Amino acid sequence: MIVIGIDPGLAIVGFGVIQKNGDDITPLSYGCIRTSSKKQTPDRLLEIYNETCELFDKYTPGCIAIEKLFFNKNVTNAMSVSEARGVVLLAARQKGIPVYEYTPLQVKQGITGSGKADKMQVQEMIKSLLKLDDLPKPDDAADGLSIALCHMHIMR
Repeated sequence: MIVIGIDPGLAIVGFGVIQKNGDDITPLSYGCIRTSSKKQTPDRLLEIYNETCELFDKYTPGCIAIEKLFFNKNVTNAMSVSEARGVVLLAARQKGIPVYEYTPLQVKQGITGSGKADKMQVQEMIKSLLKLDDLPKPDDAADGLSIALCHMHIMR
């Protein structure tokens, strides 16, 4: 089974693609979809939508796991993240891909066993669990991998 983890954002959408065969979990790809702040928001959302559709077509995931949005003090940022999240959800729904949502706390607990883990602890666990030579970079891609891994661990 293939799972794509998505860390949504308007400037950067992090993603991680992992595959489970028996007890083995293998990273297939990870990276980011980046949009330029020089473009208008509708054009950036279309770019995210198109690249997400390409990602889904390339890997044909059994499901996607996406980070749930929580509002902090920056409402403007939360709105743009929710717009980007919406186009990812639309792309998944149009392709008939089931969607699972996880809070940052659930992701940390699913990867490290502690909801209080910091970003470096999560990245070290991803490196260890996926048998990577280096920490996954950039952080947004690492977040995509962590969300996908969280889903794999919860579904066990």
